[in-house]
Amino acid sequence: MSEMALDLAVPVRSLKPLISNSIFGQAALGLGTTFYLKASASKMASAKAETNKNCVRGKTIDSHLHIWASPQEAADTYPYAPGQNPTLPGHLDFLLQYMEEASVDGALIVQPIHHKFDHSLLTSVLKKHPTKFVGCCLANPAEDGIGVKQLEGLILKDGYRAVRFNPYLWPSGQEVYVKFSALFRVSRLSFPYQDLVPLLAEVVSSFGANRVMWGSDFPFVVPECGYQGAKEAASLIASETSLSSSEVEWIMGKTVMQLFQGQWLP
Repeated sequence: MSEMALDLAVPVRSLKPLISNSIFGQAALGLGTTFYLKASASKMASAKAETNKNCVRGKTIDSHLHIWASPQEAADTYPYAPGQNPTLPGHLDFLLQYMEEASVDGALIVQPIHHKFDHSLLTSVLKKHPTKFVGCCLANPAEDGIGVKQLEGLILKDGYRAVRFNPYLWPSGQEVYVKFSALFRVSRLSFPYQDLVPLLAEVVSSFGANRVMWGSDFPFVVPECGYQGAKEAASLIASETSLSSSEVEWIMGKTVMQLFQGQWLP
């Protein structure tokens, strides 16, 4: 199955011994297991009203994309992991250009394999754009405790709010979120991937639009249909699924905004 239908959110009780249980919230399980981290109770309470107001504004938030260093950045500051040189561009300015052209307001950036457990590039981007991006770090499965210490630092010091774990660490659970992501990987047709209409209809029927969230899979989507094309395809498929305008808004931004309350402000 594809990533579009496999990022499922579950409780993370089994991980409480690893890191203070006050930082864990909901989780997503997919090709890699992603845990979403909740903010402190006080922060969530103060941001709740503002978040609800912003949701009504119809923001578009991309729940799954990657960035990595340009060749020059890799040579100077942010080296690629051994054997993980990318085959296409994915640097920050490249992403920002496409987001502006497609009118996408914010995104959840997932740490890419090209930098493996070195999060320095993504951390610098999160600090530079704190209201635009949320960070999803990659958990280091090392058994010597280094991975846990790194994870604690990324979450408690650097402000990452989601964690992707090795699939073998998948926990069980019932609370589910579904990413409507990387449509070009799932469809057997070319853009705009209209064979996915019945699949989206089934997913929304099973989970509800407020549990489904669009993701582009940038930059892999760029040579396929372009970043704006990824957004347009999702909107077109949703419209042909006979979803209401409210349900489309949930899929295109409100769901991920609800998951990360108070993040994407005007």
